[in-house]
Amino acid sequence: MKAGQRNFVLSFMLILVLLFTSACSGSGTEKSGGTEGKEGKEGKDEPKNTEPIKIGVLASQTGGLEAYGKQTLRGFELGLEYATNGTNEVAGRKIEFIVEDTETKPEVAVQKATKLLEEDEVDFLVGSSSSGDTLAVLPLAEEYEKIMIVEPAVADSITGSEFNEYIFRTARNSSQDAVAGAAAIAKEGTKIATLAPDYSFGRDGVAAFKEAAEKLGAEVVHEEYADPAATDFTSNIQKIIDQKPDYLFVVWAGANSPWNQISDMKVQEKGIKISTGAPDIAALATMEPLVGMEGFTVYYHDLPQNDVNKWLVEEHKKRFNGELPDLFTPGGMTAAMAIVEALRKTEGDTDSQKLIETMEGMSFDTPKGKMTFREEDHQALQALYAIKLEKKEGVNYPVPVLIRELSPEETAPPIRN
Repeated sequence: MKAGQRNFVLSFMLILVLLFTSACSGSGTEKSGGTEGKEGKEGKDEPKNTEPIKIGVLASQTGGLEAYGKQTLRGFELGLEYATNGTNEVAGRKIEFIVEDTETKPEVAVQKATKLLEEDEVDFLVGSSSSGDTLAVLPLAEEYEKIMIVEPAVADSITGSEFNEYIFRTARNSSQDAVAGAAAIAKEGTKIATLAPDYSFGRDGVAAFKEAAEKLGAEVVHEEYADPAATDFTSNIQKIIDQKPDYLFVVWAGANSPWNQISDMKVQEKGIKISTGAPDIAALATMEPLVGMEGFTVYYHDLPQNDVNKWLVEEHKKRFNGELPDLFTPGGMTAAMAIVEALRKTEGDTDSQKLIETMEGMSFDTPKGKMTFREEDHQALQALYAIKLEKKEGVNYPVPVLIRELSPEETAPPIRN
């Protein structure tokens, strides 16, 4: 072979070697890349979100429902502790909560909720003490696509005509109260008058009670609505007396209760029996004239018999100088426990749509026993208590004594949304 031909052959072979080496190298890189991609998707977990979960709590720290706000906040803090075994952490994420005072004014509630959503960028809203405040805030939950746990506001319209999919209520609603209240006094031919404050809480409560009572054969012969801030109920009570009902069913919330004037005007001596929902301890102290009354209650500390309530009573007494948990303390605890349970199920994911799917139909433990968010309207189905007010030695107020526990199924309200 000539020198020129030999050089050509050598050059050609060198090119083939280089091409082969390049091809093998390319193949190896492609394979390696494919393996690495697969490991990235299957062999390694995506990094978990470790940012704190933020909860904005709206409560009446001032105003007519200040006591309710205080009870709810105490319960909420204890609920977070109980549900997280003292860590205030779920799925590797710390839980923080920010409290804002609505002042029991709807316009202030909207301002505070907007601040929580925009400035604090909370993942959840909780509240509030007033139905009026809560109804004003509901549209914001939908606008900002954030879950709102309603506690302790009770107006039916919250999970009824004003409902949106971001609303879940751990508080009972007016219809649940009504079913319990009607079960205590309504029967065929009974004539009943009602007294309530003239705003959504009172009007929804009376409407729901009337529906439940009439189903049992009773007749609501008069509805009386008073100024929510009133301290003089003389004219309201006189109108009721004039109707001569068998019972007066009272729907009330707040410190300015009508009990003293009902006593002063000798309503019961005129043959009119009184019935109502047993309120918080401070208001029970004003109900001395109603000893012997049969009605219902949402909660009294020695009625529920379960481990969660036992813990709540013991811890509350330790933390707050021997004070007992009051009417809305377990509700605050329940709201916290519901949030933690939902986050545990979503593994800390706060995506609202995922939370909605998780929470619809979700059952969870509470100081009042098992509750379930009804899928259709997100109302928590829960127990209430038929009671009689009695005097007990060593207690300076009439005590709600259990007649029987009304089951979640028994007190399930109509779906109104």
